[in-house]
Amino acid sequence: MNPSRILLLPGWQNSGPDHWQSRWERLHGDERVEQHDWHWPRRGDWMARLDEVLLQDDRPALLVAHSLGCQLVASWAEHSRHTARVQGALLVAPPDTERDDAPPQLHNWRPIRRGRLPFASIAVISSDDPYGAAERSAQMAADWGSRVVMAGPRGHLNAESGLGDWPEGRALLHGLKDN
Repeated sequence: MNPSRILLLPGWQNSGPDHWQSRWERLHGDERVEQHDWHWPRRGDWMARLDEVLLQDDRPALLVAHSLGCQLVASWAEHSRHTARVQGALLVAPPDTERDDAPPQLHNWRPIRRGRLPFASIAVISSDDPYGAAERSAQMAADWGSRVVMAGPRGHLNAESGLGDWPEGRALLHGLKDN
């Protein structure tokens, strides 16, 4: 079997240079899925872009999503005919786009897609994520069929969380490879 390719799916406004996704891109050669508009993300456009990138290569893919990227995986999986190309997904800090205080740029990501994912997945959830209560995030993960890993009070699990190269996340990703 061909080695998996690792596709990074950043959230709203992309992942900055100190974010663990950007570090993984530099350290491990993971491939960032670039979106046309990071500031006014349209669900259908992001889903089409993920399909496009997956179809560029026959190797199985591991999806590594942060924040809105988690909602992308759930939405894409409900509609794509190419889910068999995905070996697994690491879903980090899934946000609650249905919250009353969600930014207007994210309103078209409602309702949250809650169908069971057709591939193995792990959701990493912080107990004090400002973009989603841990209980709501854990319920989303359960609906998706994801194994939940509670990360403790780590904020939004981004550059401000002090994760650095985040070797613990990389170990979770490698566990998905073995499925």
